[in-house]
Amino acid sequence: MRASFVFSEVITGLRRNVTMTIAMILTTAISLGMFGGGLLFVRTIDKMQASYLDDVEVAVYLTGDISANDADCTSEPCTAIRQSLENNQAVESVVFENRTQAYERFKRIFEGQPELVELARPEALPASLHVKLFDPARSDVIVQEYTGQPGVANIDDQNKFLDRFFSLLNSGRNGTFIIALIAALAAVLLIANTIQVSAYTRRTEVGIMRLVGATRWYTQLPFLLEAVVAGTFGAVLGIGGLIALKYVALDRILEATGGAIPPVELIDVLFPVAPILLGVSVLISAITGYVTLRLYVRH
Repeated sequence: MRASFVFSEVITGLRRNVTMTIAMILTTAISLGMFGGGLLFVRTIDKMQASYLDDVEVAVYLTGDISANDADCTSEPCTAIRQSLENNQAVESVVFENRTQAYERFKRIFEGQPELVELARPEALPASLHVKLFDPARSDVIVQEYTGQPGVANIDDQNKFLDRFFSLLNSGRNGTFIIALIAALAAVLLIANTIQVSAYTRRTEVGIMRLVGATRWYTQLPFLLEAVVAGTFGAVLGIGGLIALKYVALDRILEATGGAIPPVELIDVLFPVAPILLGVSVLISAITGYVTLRLYVRH
């Protein structure tokens, strides 16, 4: 009987303040949706880092005389540079690429831009040594050791580019979290305001219940459950919005990148993002409801 009474009071409270309840659910859904988007952003960045770091190389570009006269890296100083790199404990493999091979790779990369391919000439592309490291994060060791050596024109560290690229992505992720935090603050204020209004409209019946011996916890439990129920609906709506966004927009956008950005799978949304959003929603709603009741409903 007590449980049925409490739940009937929860339903009555939600229906009585239906506009504020809807606003609370929508605001919670938006804030949690943004938070979930940030979590998916983090998961995607982690996938990209794991994928790209496996293919990170340091390209040691050789001078013009070596590129023009040593097509097989069989003469000094090319052989000395190559042997030194192969003997380096941080290096996993070294691959030599002459001008002709560099030109063929250039044509493959820019095959969609025939005008650019027509303007390029093999003589404009230097020979290079492509160095793969056991630990791509230690690429600066190769850069420092071989920069300025005889026969080395310049060194291209792909890891530096990836650092700048992921730094940009992390800035976008942080912006998403900031917006989610602002929306969460609005949701918290709405939850607090809804509980206050609900408690005020039912102050007479709550007073009577206290007079006949009902405990403070028993009279305040329906208001607390109202916040938790509305927060749960908001979380479910936010999760549904993320799933809809995946199929409506994200899949097409990520497919257009040609695999540069890994796709967001449904399992990424359902686990662990969905349980986190549900847990955060229930926790914030419960804490906000409890604090509001302790501060507002004092008697």
